[in-house]
Amino acid sequence: MATWNASSPTASPCSSRRRTKAPARRPSSESPPPRKMKSMAEIMAKSVRVVVQEEEDEDEDEDSYGDVACEKCGSGEGDDELLLCDKCDKGFHMKCLRPIVVRVPIGPWLCVDCSDQRPVRRLSQKKILHFFRIEKQTDRTDKSDLSQEETRKPRRRSCSLTVKKRRRKLLPLVPSDDPERRLTQMGTLATALTALGIKYIDGLNYVPGMAPRSANQSKFEKGGMQVLSKEDLETLEQCQAMCRRGECPPLVVVFDPLEGYTVEADGPIKDLTFIAEYTGDVDYLKNREKDDCDSIMTLLLSEDPSKTLVICPDKYGNISRFINGINNHNPVAKKKQNCKCVRYSIKGECRVLLVATRDISKGERLYYDYNGYEHEYPTHHFL
Repeated sequence: MATWNASSPTASPCSSRRRTKAPARRPSSESPPPRKMKSMAEIMAKSVRVVVQEEEDEDEDEDSYGDVACEKCGSGEGDDELLLCDKCDKGFHMKCLRPIVVRVPIGPWLCVDCSDQRPVRRLSQKKILHFFRIEKQTDRTDKSDLSQEETRKPRRRSCSLTVKKRRRKLLPLVPSDDPERRLTQMGTLATALTALGIKYIDGLNYVPGMAPRSANQSKFEKGGMQVLSKEDLETLEQCQAMCRRGECPPLVVVFDPLEGYTVEADGPIKDLTFIAEYTGDVDYLKNREKDDCDSIMTLLLSEDPSKTLVICPDKYGNISRFINGINNHNPVAKKKQNCKCVRYSIKGECRVLLVATRDISKGERLYYDYNGYEHEYPTHHFL
């Protein structure tokens, strides 16, 4: 009788032998357990609280500045003309300041109480002469006086009596007779320039990094420029030689609480008298578009705007820097104009001269139109 072998490969699936599962395999290198991180809800909660705090701070700053009023007039109106001191946070209207601020300053601004400007002491005679680089003359000849007397003598007519338009000529300046008075006049100018940190210069200054002298050519002027005649050029050179000798025009620089530094006539000045040349650093207008200097003068108007030149008396200048402008928006203020600035071509270069437009009496202040060529300077706050 045949028997069944349980170990045979042909064993029936009805066998009573049980099959067991293989044990689970473990990786050769087990990774460390993950670090416990903060939940996103916790992170967002903290971020929201920080942002809310910043917004609250900004709202508080806006509310605090929204209540700022002018320290002079007490009004908070005119936000666009309300200046805030960067040190004490006090507000001042530009028209309430003394002197009046015409344009919004670029960069930090300090009020009078917070600024470090100190009053300039009166300069001695030696310092005044050194300031203007004038050599003290002991033995003076009357040659200059004789030349002035000769110019006043009537000349004989060299032409026939025909009806024609007479060309008006520039007149030389007539300085004060008293040397001590002339020294006082120069002292007022030296004091004003020193107070503003400006050095005296009697001509145009060309600085490396700004416009070179080769760029100042009258042939680049848009529409051309009038040429100074030979006789007027002689008058200009005569006046410049007189200034180098200390024979300055009869003008004084005074400080007005409303207008700031301004120029007054210290003696009578006749119509068409040469007053001064506008001096300072020569630069391209494109380099000064964001400059807050209030005395920039146009020197050359070129077809190419990138070649337009201006005179900037913020570091170097003379008395022409302190002659104020008229209010173009006030018909009454226009009547105060008694001089003008004229751009001439002198030996192929552009120059700006200030000339009297009528007789000026002693004690009268000098004014001219800042917008004689361009209507860009804001004068609505001028007196």
